Amino acid sequence: MNTKDYYLDLFRVTEKEIEKVSATALNHGGDFADLYFEYTTYMNLLLKDGVVSSGGFHTDFGVGIRVLKGEKTGYAYSESTDMNQMLSAARAASAIALGTTGSRSYSPTEIRKNDFYPADRSWRDVSADSFLPFLQDLDRRISAKDTRIVKVMARLSDSVSDVMMYNSHGELTFETRPMGSVSVTAVFQQNGKTENKSVSRSFRHGAEMISQRLADEIVDEIVKGIDERFEAIRPKGGQMSVVMGAGASGILLHEAMGHAFEADFNRKGQSIFSDRMGQRVCPAGIDIVDDGTLMWNRGSGNYDDEGIPGEKTYMVKDGILCSYLHDRISASWYGVKPTGNGRRENFRYNPIPRMRATYMESGTAEPSGMISSVKQGIYVDEFSNGQVKIGEGDFTFFVKSGFLIEGGRLTAPIKDINVIGNGPQALSDIVAVGNDLKIDNGTWTCGKEQSVPVSCGMPTVLVSSLIVGGDC
Repeated sequence: MNTKDYYLDLFRVTEKEIEKVSATALNHGGDFADLYFEYTTYMNLLLKDGVVSSGGFHTDFGVGIRVLKGEKTGYAYSESTDMNQMLSAARAASAIALGTTGSRSYSPTEIRKNDFYPADRSWRDVSADSFLPFLQDLDRRISAKDTRIVKVMARLSDSVSDVMMYNSHGELTFETRPMGSVSVTAVFQQNGKTENKSVSRSFRHGAEMISQRLADEIVDEIVKGIDERFEAIRPKGGQMSVVMGAGASGILLHEAMGHAFEADFNRKGQSIFSDRMGQRVCPAGIDIVDDGTLMWNRGSGNYDDEGIPGEKTYMVKDGILCSYLHDRISASWYGVKPTGNGRRENFRYNPIPRMRATYMESGTAEPSGMISSVKQGIYVDEFSNGQVKIGEGDFTFFVKSGFLIEGGRLTAPIKDINVIGNGPQALSDIVAVGNDLKIDNGTWTCGKEQSVPVSCGMPTVLVSSLIVGGDC
């Protein structure tokens, strides 16, 4: 088990040295300073046309130093932990924050030990060529699954990040973060038409995640629904009821609502929810969560990137907006505790409020009953390519697959349409929430100035009225 000494030795520093760097960062009177050390190893393999055609391995190493003074953030980093280099970065961060008036209090954190992603086998201990049979087996089995498949591409990637964080309160936290991902795309051709289907799985697991069970899931899912895709039509558009299927439909929740709950947008008055704390934003009984505590989940964190322990945060409880997603800066501004949402892409970036695993909790409705209650509408099970205006709450999402609902029954498969709406309005128009919450464990990555791994999910949800952009 990795100990404090392991991380200090890895980054070639002592506690006295990092205390000195922190003190130097506050030389110009900053309110708070923190250091973020990171050592990450990455590996990836790509199989194409039956051959593992490319691969790579690289490492990243360095330290980021942040100084907070009033409303200003000073940030600098070094790709070396040499003492002179760190002190130089600390002075640079301090100088950036110099001249700001006012001050702000940043409270110490109650540090607790979490372990949301224990790993049996470190990716670093397994050679890349040992994964070749897994990729080759995937290719063979998928190609044999459907005669319409003309191409298979499979990618396996992993990373391991050792992270150590220290701040001017004297808090020292450290952990190792594993991540493994498998992504497969199959290209189908039938009667001159081409369809693509992609399936992915990503977990904060060790190398033990590469298993026969994982391969079976991918092989079965890659051909599921492909007949309907070839048969799918582009339906007439208009305003209608929309049933969103459990699982991957959660990306709409992430994009159209989750970002608007991030505290930096609200603190700056940029979110449609900036003045709605404590108000009803959707019907009673609906709970919307951002969770850093799901076991082995891609978005989970024992600590966020400010050393705040991971937690399960209810943004909406029983229909009432009760919390934004906070880093230390926004939490101090609002006078609340951080929620463990201060995240960064790597040590070169300062942390900002970001989602982790965002989902709506299960309700009580039966999904079949929700569909049967709709006279005219659509059922959607996969979205992509969404656009959202945080300030207005307006969103547009492209539908990759779904079905018409006619007379309470799923009828013709559909594709190539947009679902258009407004986040707050869509929340208030939720009629029923299913009892079938599903977390989608795909390779979701969220971009907001910088990229971080996330996940999403939801139960089946019926929204009474959204605009469907199809044929006129």
